[in-house]
Amino acid sequence: MSVKFTLRVAPLLKKLHLKELLSVLFLLLAIYFFRQERHELRALVPAISQANRVWMSGGVLLTCVYVLLQALMYYYSFKAVEARLPLSLGIELFLKRNLLSVFLPAGGVSSLAYLPKRLRQADIRKQQVHQASGIYGYVGILSVFLVGIPIVGLAILRKPDLQRALPALAGICVLLVTAVWVFRSIQKKGAVYTLLLNYFPGVIHKIDDIFSFQLQRGAFASTVWASVGIELVGIAHLYVSMLATGVTPSLEAACVGYIVATIFLIISPFLRGLGAIELSLAWLLSSYGYSSLQALEITLLFRLFEFWLPLAGGLLAFALKGRELVLRLLPPVLIFLLGMVNIFSVLTPPLADRLRLLHAYIPVGSIHASNLLVVFLGLVLLVTATFLVRGLRSAWIVALVVSLLSAIGHMSKALDYEEASLALITAVILIITASQYRVKSNPQLVNIGVLTALATFAGVLIFGALGFYFLKARHFGIDFTWQHSLQAAFRGFMLMNDEDLHPVTRFGREFLSAIQVLGVSAWAFLFYTIIRPYLQVHQSNTALEKARFYLSQYGDSAMDYFKVGEDKLFYISDDPEGFVAYRVANGFAIVLEEPVCREADKLLLLQEFEQQCRKMGLRPAFYRVDEESVFYFNRLRKKRLLIGQEAIMDIRGFTLSGKDKKSLRNALNSLANKGYTTTIRRAPQPADLIAQLKAVSDEWLVQYEVKEMTFSQGSFDDAIQTQDVITVNNEEGQVVAFLNIIPDYAPGECTYDMIRKRSDAPGGVMDALIIALIQDAQQRNLQYLNLGLVPMSGIAQPQNTAEQVVKFAYEKIRAFRHYHGLREFKEKYATAWTNKYLVYEHDFDLIQLPAALSKVMQP
Repeated sequence: MSVKFTLRVAPLLKKLHLKELLSVLFLLLAIYFFRQERHELRALVPAISQANRVWMSGGVLLTCVYVLLQALMYYYSFKAVEARLPLSLGIELFLKRNLLSVFLPAGGVSSLAYLPKRLRQADIRKQQVHQASGIYGYVGILSVFLVGIPIVGLAILRKPDLQRALPALAGICVLLVTAVWVFRSIQKKGAVYTLLLNYFPGVIHKIDDIFSFQLQRGAFASTVWASVGIELVGIAHLYVSMLATGVTPSLEAACVGYIVATIFLIISPFLRGLGAIELSLAWLLSSYGYSSLQALEITLLFRLFEFWLPLAGGLLAFALKGRELVLRLLPPVLIFLLGMVNIFSVLTPPLADRLRLLHAYIPVGSIHASNLLVVFLGLVLLVTATFLVRGLRSAWIVALVVSLLSAIGHMSKALDYEEASLALITAVILIITASQYRVKSNPQLVNIGVLTALATFAGVLIFGALGFYFLKARHFGIDFTWQHSLQAAFRGFMLMNDEDLHPVTRFGREFLSAIQVLGVSAWAFLFYTIIRPYLQVHQSNTALEKARFYLSQYGDSAMDYFKVGEDKLFYISDDPEGFVAYRVANGFAIVLEEPVCREADKLLLLQEFEQQCRKMGLRPAFYRVDEESVFYFNRLRKKRLLIGQEAIMDIRGFTLSGKDKKSLRNALNSLANKGYTTTIRRAPQPADLIAQLKAVSDEWLVQYEVKEMTFSQGSFDDAIQTQDVITVNNEEGQVVAFLNIIPDYAPGECTYDMIRKRSDAPGGVMDALIIALIQDAQQRNLQYLNLGLVPMSGIAQPQNTAEQVVKFAYEKIRAFRHYHGLREFKEKYATAWTNKYLVYEHDFDLIQLPAALSKVMQP
């Protein structure tokens, strides 16, 4: 009965999309929680503002100790089951689980099931995680009991009203004893174990794994001591809260109040004792002689130290998961905003009192010069923001310099310290993220820009000085000296206003504008040459010849054939010998798989190529990297994304006989009965056959509404004339399906490229082509058949958010359903599946890489 019920319910639960529903539920609970607590959050502000700063700092310090002790609890809990947990990971584990416990039912227990990504990647077995989490939860309750019994006992002698806490303590005692009894019963296969075996036989093996361990008593005792320390810190928090509010502290009230609040926390089934803790603690403090207002302020500060600060730490811990992406996006956004602020701050009138203060220390002419400077720098910042996204080192330098100049300009313009603060914050963030901007500019172009700017500057000075000197006085109302002429030309080129220089005639205005236009042009060209990336992507026949030679020496992959295609660019290295095949798109150098070289030289060649990419202003990315080669990219601190699996078939034992091959035999027999024949045609291919293959290929493209793609696969072209082809012909001898065999440089392996058929071809023609290829490979004493990649498939346990998105798209989005059919077809033959990865440098690259990959795959 239970088995049938499970079988019926499981598909129903799957259809309900429980993960999605839980996500929505947690979001709603979070909104409810923060909405419900808005009054407490508002009340915290005046309580904090009126509190003693020294004791507030002490309370924050105690919160840090509290978090550290929680991490130590986790550290010793894992040590008790012979697992090693780094202390930093213990801090992250506590902060994240503590945050989740607020929104989970019975959160103190249910949150223990949460496993952060770093914990999943650590060298710790899942059973050990559950064992250690169980110890952590049990000891957390045990320490409350150990500390609470003497405190409540002494308090009852002084205040009989506190006898109401005894049932809760008794309940905790019963809970602890029951937990120990259940644990021992399962370990010794007693009554509880028998009960589980009878009613839940499917989970008994998991229970055996979780409860089969030897407890390390020393580590367990350390866990208890750390937990007791947490309780003492909680008492100290309440005592410090009393000191911070300026009332006479009571150690007894702090001890009893903390224990009562913690009891409510333990027995609360939802939202971590929301409301109950505040109410009970405020009432208890009032019973010790504190006024209602004092009791409320003490409670609010205690909640700040014990609840809100750790909660904020949990939010920060989750936020830091994407910190690299945030830090990568933040500088361009800030630079763009700073550019807009620069422009609008000049357009808006300055504050009069600040301007009067500034006039007392800075000449008026300098202020006007700063206005123009800020506008120009604002425009520069807007352009720089786009180049920062691409990771250019020179753009980072320009952004940093201009940010600092903007800060100076804002202060000298009208004491705009708000805008100056934004500029300084931007500069600080740029310094923090300096390591992310490594793509270099074209050094030759920079030299040209510098020389052009200097030459223009010299020309403008000469032209302006001569022009101003020989101008008639009526144009500006000034009889220029040589000194005044040079000064006017210099200010015009530097976009500075001269208070004494006012053109009166049209010619005067045109002459001054000409100097300023030349200045703007020179500075703009210099700026362009500095941030222009170095793109040297020409290719020579010599490079192609070398690549083909190295491929013949070191090729070892089914993809190597495409690495010397006409669409590829090459980075050739003679020491070590090898090459990298890539295409350029959207600022990326997208490499097909890995370098072709000796295995021992692969890391060195990757390092050389990365340096070359920086010189060219390109970001390297590697498409279809094999699982075995991930090691090299880990050494280079690259990131990876599982993009699918490649099907490999061991053809040595393949035969059409046997019950499991009945469907294949029936398909082949059906084709034969209808007059279809399968033929292997050796190269070179005649022109009439190529014409038939082209017609089949064109019809296949129309049928499936796809276009020819390249880079990691071939398109129909003249190269097929030099390749062996397998065809399926109808009774009239016309080709209805074909595949072309391409060179495979992996030892003992064969593969194919295109496998295409007409829309009216009968079912089974694809199987006929594959089986003919297998039989041909067996005759050539080959061992394996590479069936190619199935994109987006094979992600069982996503390792990051990007893989979760890929897995969701593969399973749920209709546009990718055809990959399911491709997987099912290849699974009939595949004996092994190998993971293939996209390797990249930064999480931000994933936003731009899809478009770049789409571009490089176009013919």
